[in-house]
Amino acid sequence: MKIKLKNLGIIKQAEFEIGDLTVICGKNNTGKTYTTYALFGFLEQINDFLKIDIEDFYINNLLQNGSISIDLTPYTATKINEILQTACQKYSKQLADVFASKESLFQSSTFDIKINKKPALTKEFKRTIESGESGIFSLTKEVGEKNLLISLLSKDKITLPHSIIKDIIASSVIEILFGDLLPNAFIASAERTGAAIFKNELDFARTRLLKEMHKNKDINPIELLFKNYHDYALPVEKNVEFTRSLEKIVRKDSFIAKEHPDILKKFNNILGGQCKIDKNSNLYFKPKGSNIKLEIGESSSAVRSLLSTIFYIAHIAKPNDLLIIDEPELNLHPENQRLIAQILANLVNIGIKVFITTHSDYIIKEFSTLIMLNSDPENDYLKTIIKDEGYSTNDLLKPQQVKMYVAKKASVKLEGNKIKTKNNTLVPVEIDSKLGIKDSGFDGTIGKMNKIQENIIWQ
Repeated sequence: MKIKLKNLGIIKQAEFEIGDLTVICGKNNTGKTYTTYALFGFLEQINDFLKIDIEDFYINNLLQNGSISIDLTPYTATKINEILQTACQKYSKQLADVFASKESLFQSSTFDIKINKKPALTKEFKRTIESGESGIFSLTKEVGEKNLLISLLSKDKITLPHSIIKDIIASSVIEILFGDLLPNAFIASAERTGAAIFKNELDFARTRLLKEMHKNKDINPIELLFKNYHDYALPVEKNVEFTRSLEKIVRKDSFIAKEHPDILKKFNNILGGQCKIDKNSNLYFKPKGSNIKLEIGESSSAVRSLLSTIFYIAHIAKPNDLLIIDEPELNLHPENQRLIAQILANLVNIGIKVFITTHSDYIIKEFSTLIMLNSDPENDYLKTIIKDEGYSTNDLLKPQQVKMYVAKKASVKLEGNKIKTKNNTLVPVEIDSKLGIKDSGFDGTIGKMNKIQENIIWQ
């Protein structure tokens, strides 16, 4: 999956590819957050922009004959990218809403995604459309089949408008085609610590709004309920909604909690305890080896920083998801930053794609170490280091799994120009199996600090 940006915030033009692990570094105000929010916004709202047309021929045949079969094989990689291009054009016009900002700032902004493969069409798909307690029609695709079978379930005449039936079928086709191509995204924004602290206050505010609606019948309920979120970017709004829904989220366990509980143990080791929800929907932190229950506001900043990520991993994560974390190092000691890097590598190796922005040299160096340790699986010396330092094979990374970029000014040939000019862009970083990550984006600063100290010592 390749993404191309133009005139987005400070970024003039940039192109980047999503890997199993994608890392963006760079100084402040170089476009990292703009890139992250634009990507999340598209994936979060994808169903609003992906559209296909179902011909009237299919609807007429369904109503007359009771069933139809739609061949999905014509949707080649080329056709998929045509659908995506149309979706991206629509999305580019809505970027101001994603950032909760002025439309004038995004008039020339464009966001584009291209996928270099066609749909696999291997998974099973089943859906039943009901009215009341009776089914109207079903949509089924068996494992490995290339056709979507749609069958009427009732002999009664369907009263649904043709347009509604077409939309239902179209949305099912979209889900089948793009289910394996575009991941479900979850984001932990840099503002996540605030959402964790003010969970109860947010609930109280919503309750007061509902009471106000009950008193004043002339109030528009939709406007009243959502006006408090109107000035926040979409990722921030989603973090708030996620935090407010924790009591529902914890009712189910994710595949990670069931099959890879060691990952959650590593998180709890960083925190020194566990985050929990009690029977009254109160969120609290229980330190390890203690019966004390701390409100989240009383807990460490590290707890608030990791809260949303932990609940996502424990309760809703699914294979092929894209976990986006803006600055995973927030409020963490350097040793815990290393541990977070190892946990993220674990997630990558069990099928969760990870996308981060970071200012942490510790995280980048740890990723580099995990790549270097994996350079020669038969090397006895590397095996000894892995054992002595407490690493496992699940911690290690392959170079081809990692895509890394530095947000900065660099020479780039803008579309329509014949020569390269200096502009803010994303510069890819070379990753080598033996040497790891070649440029962390911090080397210049670290080198300068070392030089100053050397001058002081050796004067």
